[in-house]
Amino acid sequence: MLQLPDSIPRMKTLVSVDESYKLCRQLTAKYSTTFYIGTLLMSAAKRRAIWSIYAWCRRADELVDGSASTITTPETLDLWEQQLEAIFAGHPTDNFDVALVDTIQRYPMDIQPFRDMIAGQRMDLYRSSYETFEDLYLYCYRVAGTVGLMSTAVMGVNSSSNTAPWNQNTQPYIPSEEALALGIANQLTNILRDVGEDARRGRIYIPLEDLARFNYTEQDLLKGVVDERWRSLMGFQIERARKFYTDAEKGISHLSPDARLPVWAALMHYSDILSRIERNGYQVFNQRAYVPQWQKLRSLPVAWLRSQVL
Repeated sequence: MLQLPDSIPRMKTLVSVDESYKLCRQLTAKYSTTFYIGTLLMSAAKRRAIWSIYAWCRRADELVDGSASTITTPETLDLWEQQLEAIFAGHPTDNFDVALVDTIQRYPMDIQPFRDMIAGQRMDLYRSSYETFEDLYLYCYRVAGTVGLMSTAVMGVNSSSNTAPWNQNTQPYIPSEEALALGIANQLTNILRDVGEDARRGRIYIPLEDLARFNYTEQDLLKGVVDERWRSLMGFQIERARKFYTDAEKGISHLSPDARLPVWAALMHYSDILSRIERNGYQVFNQRAYVPQWQKLRSLPVAWLRSQVL
C-alpha cells in the first residue's frame, strides 16, 4: 500500500533529490512494467522527470482505488490538493514530492492538469457508472488525458522546422490534443482490460447507453456473461479506443526527437492489449489481457523505425 500523509506537516526531514527520484523509479517499476520499460528509452533526465509525475499520479489513484480507498473522503482529496499546491510553491511535504518539485523547476508545467486529475478522483467517490460516452470522456480526460498534458512539458517539442529565417516568428507546434488523445486511449484500454475487476467492485465504466445499444444489461456485465452481444459490444469499444490511438500517432513527429521512440513504444505496447483482448475471445471477466515481455521487445525495432520516418 502506498503511504499517504494524514496531514500536511510543518517541518519534516526529507530525502535528497536523487533518493526521491529513486523512490519514484521503484514505484513506477512496481506498478506499471509496460510504462516503466518505455521510460528506459528516454534520456536520463527525462525518464527521471516522468517517474516523478507517474509517482504523483499513482499515489493520487491509490486514494480511490487502493487498499485504503474505503476510508478516503472528499476531505482526503482536499488535503491531497493542498499538498499539490505546496509542491508547485516549491515546498515538498513528503519524500516523493521532492522529485516532483525538482521536475517542475526543470520543466515548467501548468498545475491545472494535476488539479483536474484530483477532480477525476472525486468522481470515483460518488459515481459507479456513466450514462453516455460524453460523461465517460470527461472522466477519462481527468484521470488519464491529464497525464499526456503533464508529460508533454517533459517530452519537449520539435523546433527544427522553425530554424529557417521565414519561420523565426513561428512557434513550434505543441501536440496537446494528440497527447490528450493518447491518455484517453490508454484509459479506455484500461477500462476494457479491467471490466471484470471493476465489476467485482460494483463499477461499470462502459457507457450504459452502449450496453443498451447492444441489448446487454448491467446485470449481464456483473454476472460476466460472454455471448455474441458482449463480443459485439466489446468490438465497438475497441474500435473507439483505436481511433484515439490513431489520433495520438499524428502528434509524435512534433515531439523532440529523443522523445519519439519511447512514446511510439509505449503506444504500441499499450494498444496491443486491445489485440490480446480480441485473441482471448473478449473474456475479460476472469482473464487479464497482457502483452508478453518478448512481444514488447520484438516491437521495439518497429517503434524505432516509426520514430525515424513518421
